[in-house]
Amino acid sequence: MSKRSIICAGIDTGKHKLDVALHGRPERLQVANTAEGHEELFVWLRQHRVERVGIEATGGYEQTVVRRLRQGRFVVVVFQPAQVRAYGRFHLRLAKNDKIDAALIAACTSDVRIIHAPPDRRLAELAELQTQIDQVVRALARFKNHRESCRDAALRQLWDDEIRRFRGLFRQRLKQLVAAIRQHPDLAERLDLILSVDGIALRTASAIVVRMPEIGQLSRGQAGALAGLVPYDDDSGEHAGDRHIAGGRERLRNNLYVAAWIAALRWNPQLTALYKRLRAAGKEHKVAVVACARKLLIFANAVVARGTPWEVRTIAH
Repeated sequence: MSKRSIICAGIDTGKHKLDVALHGRPERLQVANTAEGHEELFVWLRQHRVERVGIEATGGYEQTVVRRLRQGRFVVVVFQPAQVRAYGRFHLRLAKNDKIDAALIAACTSDVRIIHAPPDRRLAELAELQTQIDQVVRALARFKNHRESCRDAALRQLWDDEIRRFRGLFRQRLKQLVAAIRQHPDLAERLDLILSVDGIALRTASAIVVRMPEIGQLSRGQAGALAGLVPYDDDSGEHAGDRHIAGGRERLRNNLYVAAWIAALRWNPQLTALYKRLRAAGKEHKVAVVACARKLLIFANAVVARGTPWEVRTIAH
């Protein structure tokens, strides 16, 4: 007896509208990406007995409808754009518009074999604050670059004022995020364990809590891979290419990279020794810092896994 087929839908998300397709069926829907449109979508999916919905992550425009669908007990698979593109290339489905994209996402959804549990809803809410912090940090970096290259005194003063204002905004948002994390005893405990690792400050610790809910349940390799810190080979035949990192959670990786570089300079003796050893072996600065970032995440994963604060002598090299 054959298994009952699951009816799958794909949603192509835009800022103002959602295009929806059913896998293997001609029905289509377009609704506004608003609360009213989400309710219309909800009813339509129920009418067509859809059980699994795929949607592409598009800079946050998908978050509200994903939350609504999960509240309605739909199984929702959120794809990274690279996953959908790779699926389309593999199946030679190269044409592109919103309706075609929705059908492609529906097909991709139908082929998914492993369905991961939906993320902790608390973390989804905290992620918005974490994203604001990341945006403020990027703006600060731009202002500093403008300040360094500016020769006009009035403009330099303008950049100085903006830098002060955004530093204050950074402190405010980070304080707000940490307070929100500490409202939940399990997340507060996780945060404190991660903070016990030499070289991990509040910004990076909160980013790990929010961006990697699996922390403490992963192997060393899995933790590095999820953050995009595991180098991959680029070899073919007699060609031996440079190893490089790819994929993973970019925002978390950026946080870890900066934290690891500072930690290797002054705060974490193990990372200092690792950085010096790699540089002495001829590795480039960036390669050495990536290795330190991977090690820093391994330390964080270890302390959360065992539930005790970090101690140098108890961490495996």
